[in-house]
Order: sequence, then C-alpha cells, then structure tokens
Amino acid sequence: MGSSKPIITIFILLFSLFVLFPNPSLANSRILALVKEKPLVLKYHKGALLKGNVTINLIWYGKFTSVQRSIIVDFIRSLSPKTKKIKSPPSVASWWSTTEAYKGGASVISLGKQIFDEKYSLGKYLKDHQLESLASKATRVNSIAVILTATDVGVDDFCMNRCGMHGSTRLKKAGKFAYAWVGNSASQCPGQCAWPFQKPIVGPQITPLVAPNGDVGVDGMIINLATVLAGTVTNPFDGGYFQGPGNAPLEAVSACTGIFGSGAFPGYPGMVLLDKKTGGSYNAPGMNGRKYLLPAMWDPKTSKCKTLV
Repeated sequence: MGSSKPIITIFILLFSLFVLFPNPSLANSRILALVKEKPLVLKYHKGALLKGNVTINLIWYGKFTSVQRSIIVDFIRSLSPKTKKIKSPPSVASWWSTTEAYKGGASVISLGKQIFDEKYSLGKYLKDHQLESLASKATRVNSIAVILTATDVGVDDFCMNRCGMHGSTRLKKAGKFAYAWVGNSASQCPGQCAWPFQKPIVGPQITPLVAPNGDVGVDGMIINLATVLAGTVTNPFDGGYFQGPGNAPLEAVSACTGIFGSGAFPGYPGMVLLDKKTGGSYNAPGMNGRKYLLPAMWDPKTSKCKTLV
C-alpha cells in the first residue's frame, strides 16, 4: 500500500463550537439570526469528485445485530432509490440530491459487497493504518469502502477529536481509492457523537430527541455516515469542495454541523418531524418505512446550509 492522505472530518470540535456559548452575545442567537447572514463559501479546488455511478462497499468490524445492519443498509439504499415514491422531499433521496449541484452532476449510489469481521481480526483498537488495511479489502473503481466499527471497538481519536472520517490512499496496482470510517458511540461517547439523541457533555442541556429507529448509537452513526459520504463524493482526494486547511476541512455537511432543521441555533437542532407512534424525531423518510434524522448540507446554488424541513 502506498502513501495515503487521510481527510479528517472533525465532528467533535465543530460540535463543541456549535453548542458552547463562549460569550453572552451568542446566547442571543435567535436575535442575531435576524441579521442577514454572509454566504458560506466552500471553494472548489479543481480536483476530481466521485460522480456517476458510485458503489459503497461495507466492512462491518465487530458485532452488529441484524436490525442494526438493516438500519444502515436501508439508509444507503435510500440515497439513490429507483422507486419514485420515496424520492419526493423530504426524503433521504432529496437530501442526497443536493450533491448534484456540485460540479459533475449526480452521484448515483448503489450498495456493493459487504464484508463481516465479527472476530476482530485486527483487535479491538484500530489505528489509521489499520483502517486503510481494512478498506483495501473492498476497493473498486469509483467506489467508497466504508468501515463501520461496533460499540466495543476503539479507534484512534474516536470520541476525542472525531466520530468518523474519510480519506484516500493508493494501492500499487489499483491506483487511488476513497474510504471512510464511522464508529458506534453508544457505550463510549454518545453525548459527543450521537447528539441530538443524547445530552451533550458540554453546552446547553436541552432534552435530547428520541432516535427515530430506537437505537441511539446507530441513529448517531447515520448522521456521521451521511456526513462522511457527502464529504467523500464532493472532496474525495483533497482537491474538491472545502473551506479551510486540507487536513481539517469544512466540507459539504461538516460546514453545517449541528443544523437539522429550520431555526437551529447552538444547542438546538432546529424544527424536525415527529413520529406519533414512536416519538422519534426525523426529517427524512427512506426505504422500507425507515425514518432518519439527517444534517443540513451546503448548497452550492445558494451558498447556504440547506435543511429538509
């Protein structure tokens, strides 16, 4: 395996900036919202994007229940569904369609191979080079290898500086490929990586939302998976859309951290929909009757964070 250039999406740092009130003026965010916002600009750095037909290959590392796997698989299949019934907004598909506004047109997602590593072949604590090694088992042309780690698996900087990440590396014969990782934070740091389904460690202690699929860890993974997937297709190899330094960029979704609905302000995710049967909060219906809570995404057409509701 050749050299790699990981792109770290730092959710915890951004989340902390969003929920803390470092000075009194920020406490009046609803009043400040009346002031016309300056456009948020993610510069295009003239590099390759992942467009056209994009395959997502999954590496399940550790033990997941069949229900947990189905929640994540249904989400991925909901991104580019063939059935028109689940495409109309708000939906997972309409959320993903914002990526079409980035140069190159649509990224049509399909689910590829799935690898199950329930025996923790590399142990229960993974370093970045081990994530790359796992990802190399599921590489294809115009694909994303996604490693999903179970709740009892530790990863370098997990819960400290990140909840997930995406990056790229080279294989000698296969060339450059993109990969991503997201961890289940349920037993390690749900207040950091599964907000707003858990009270944050710092910041306003607003009553958390009810996870739409009844699993705080996995519903939190969906938020982070959505973030890294959007970041991967719009900035797979360091030359796509982002703002700030290349090793800690603000990308399609990470630039909109903490925003899930209209009226969001620090510590408050915004207006979302409520499932009357379960009490779960969501904004994006998906396949098989699933409901998900997805973060806002930067829209190149408006230079603003776009919400579903």
